Amino acid sequence: MRHLLAAPGGGPVEAARAVVALHASDPATVHLSAAARSREPDVAAAERALYEDRALIRMLGMRRTMFVVPDDLAPAIQASCTDAIAARERTRLVTRLRDAGIAEDAGAWLAEVEEATLAALRERGEAAAAQLSEDVPRLRTSVLMAAGKPYAAHQNVSTWVLGQLSMDGRVVRGRPRGSWISSQYRWSPVERWLPDGMPAWDREEAGAELVRRYLAAFGPARLADVRWWTGWTAGQARAALARLEAEEVDLGDGEAGLVLAGDGEPAGDPGPWVALLPGLDPTPMGWQQRDWFLGPHGPALFDRSGNIGPTVWLDGRIVGGWAQRRDGAVAVRLLERLPRARRAAIDDVAARLREWLGDVRVMPRFRTPLERDLSA
Repeated sequence: MRHLLAAPGGGPVEAARAVVALHASDPATVHLSAAARSREPDVAAAERALYEDRALIRMLGMRRTMFVVPDDLAPAIQASCTDAIAARERTRLVTRLRDAGIAEDAGAWLAEVEEATLAALRERGEAAAAQLSEDVPRLRTSVLMAAGKPYAAHQNVSTWVLGQLSMDGRVVRGRPRGSWISSQYRWSPVERWLPDGMPAWDREEAGAELVRRYLAAFGPARLADVRWWTGWTAGQARAALARLEAEEVDLGDGEAGLVLAGDGEPAGDPGPWVALLPGLDPTPMGWQQRDWFLGPHGPALFDRSGNIGPTVWLDGRIVGGWAQRRDGAVAVRLLERLPRARRAAIDDVAARLREWLGDVRVMPRFRTPLERDLSA
């Protein structure tokens, strides 16, 4: 109910708030997740929220994963998650540049290129990496990766520099080059989304705010769930929880879960519902321990790295998976026996999804056994 699956809401911003943030490692996930949570799903509405109203912002966050988040939450994610990631990645990047012989003082070289890139981007307003490389030739500096390996290849530093600026909260991935399933983004200064730049939050306060929103959407959750979802250590998770008024509740399996104070009452019955969720949707990726809604279906629906594929949900649990075939058909495979009426309800949602996708063909970035088999 809170994730707007039993009763869809009013659009992409409401959908993102319902699950804290939309997974964006796969560009299609953002739109499919928002569509599953909207009464009137509309790609144009999601693009408007992202690139015109700029109420949503794409950024690296929890678990070093790409998300689309409400703009007011971006500073909390930046301070509690992304800043630490950015510091580690900068150290690695400087070492990589130094080892490649780019400059004796690779840190200073990187800083100069970053400032020149940011100045060029502010002048243009929005630009692709290739355009910025015309303004800042050092972005075309090439580094040989995996030297001596069969898959050795040269890579321009533009990708690394822009990625670092993004992690530092100075630039933002803007409208993609191509359709909504493309991951070739244009770049913009962060001020186009946040006029005063990325506000600096206290890390502990930011962590508490992030966990507050997580428990409001995903509680009850175990400490292990909080740790996994945020990518934090146990100490960081406990410190954030200590700043909240959280209560323990009995999960019925001998373990305790956590909810926000006053949020321990059972939820109402939303009635029957069906949802077809994309790979990496934030609902199934919201907990580390998933047996209570996943059952025995994990091997068919997850890849070896723990990424979930497209899933079929019925009344709060996963009952199968789906895939889009080359002819556009949305194929469903149920992993358990269901009454005929419920199968018909799932087929109806699949038909509506097929119509909504139209000529677009969606292949998840992370393929799973069932999805590969169904899409063949």
